[in-house]
Amino acid sequence: MARWLKTSISASDKADADTKVRGIVEGLLADIAARGDAAVREMSVRFDKWDRADYRLTDAEIKSCLDQLTGQDLEDIRFAQAQVRNFAEHQKAAIRDIEVETLPGVVLGHKNLPVNSVGCYVPGGKYPLLASAHMSVVTAKVAGVPRIVTCAPPFEGKPAPAIVAAQHLAGADVIYCLGGVQAVGAMALGTESIAAVDMLVGPGNAFVAEAKRQLYGRVGIDLFAGPTETLVIADETVDAEICATDLLGQAEHGPTSPAILLTTSEKLARETMAEVERLLTILPTAGVARQSWADYGEVILCDSLEEMVAEADRIASEHVQVMTRDDEYFLKHMTNYGALFLGPRTNVSYGDKVIGTNHTLPTQKAARYTGGLWVGKFLKTVTYQRVLTDEASAMIGEACSRLCMLEGFAGHAEQANIRVRRYGGRNIPYATAAEKIR
Repeated sequence: MARWLKTSISASDKADADTKVRGIVEGLLADIAARGDAAVREMSVRFDKWDRADYRLTDAEIKSCLDQLTGQDLEDIRFAQAQVRNFAEHQKAAIRDIEVETLPGVVLGHKNLPVNSVGCYVPGGKYPLLASAHMSVVTAKVAGVPRIVTCAPPFEGKPAPAIVAAQHLAGADVIYCLGGVQAVGAMALGTESIAAVDMLVGPGNAFVAEAKRQLYGRVGIDLFAGPTETLVIADETVDAEICATDLLGQAEHGPTSPAILLTTSEKLARETMAEVERLLTILPTAGVARQSWADYGEVILCDSLEEMVAEADRIASEHVQVMTRDDEYFLKHMTNYGALFLGPRTNVSYGDKVIGTNHTLPTQKAARYTGGLWVGKFLKTVTYQRVLTDEASAMIGEACSRLCMLEGFAGHAEQANIRVRRYGGRNIPYATAAEKIR
């Protein structure tokens, strides 16, 4: 039976924090809906200390941001985007339109159509997270989205050069320097200066995540996302230093980011906890990582691989780093995760930044029912039908007529009956089920 050597704060404390965020966001979105640009501008000043008449970056501003980066910076951004694009293109190639004659004279099909416009949020208040531009904009481009808008907050009082460069190189059509609820609210609802989009994608803080949740339905979203999560599954084949490094590497995202060690080795568990404390004395981002580890870190000891799989599926973590003597066992048996990182040669940071898989992934147990952002999220699979012959229309119509009347839908039944009369030559009384011809 699994036992905890370290636990996180209580579920009720987490729920209380969520409730406070929910109320604040509801009020902010209502203000944007009512007052448009004026509300957005006030929020930008209030939350980001950032004020300008038009938050859209000009071509000259974009060029200035690119000029501030070194040649190596730009080469690295292009390299990362090439990896994301390559994998997305392979994913797109696996999606195909179909058309099939299911019965004589009955043709059914589906097409995969890109959504018409997407708003990509790129977080950057604490860190300039340019990788999120790769993940959203490049993937949307591969899907064929015609209009891609991006928003990222100012960093240290100005547009973050690296984020702007990533957005531009990825192919964004319009770039705004705007953050938080005001950004996603403006993109989803539309204002006098910002045209509304059909879909919102991209990670963000608790307020951005809650705004996306409340806006879902008025626009599509990629997924419900909360703070970054990481789960390290390890046994005695690896050491405490690599486990602690992988835990803290994600804990530095924010003070509410869960970082969990799942292991069959009590020795490794206790050594990892000690190593976390040592690394926190030298990690430059220890201020954030320490709070995250203290409040949301967990260490769980299991008796077997099977029990670790069961616990991992219960946790349903966004990122799962597996370093055991049988990593393939977890790939074969786990069902609830955002992304797997198999073996000590890879890690979550590779997926976050450069390797090519998408880093916008399900959190807060959403991995039980969805995967992460991918090219297919930007596509709508829509169906169509053709009936080619009189005989096929009459045959389908007879069955449809009877099923409609079984449900009490006489008007539906008449849609079928009129075709049975015209194409099948049968005199069916009005609003009556078509009898089966023996």
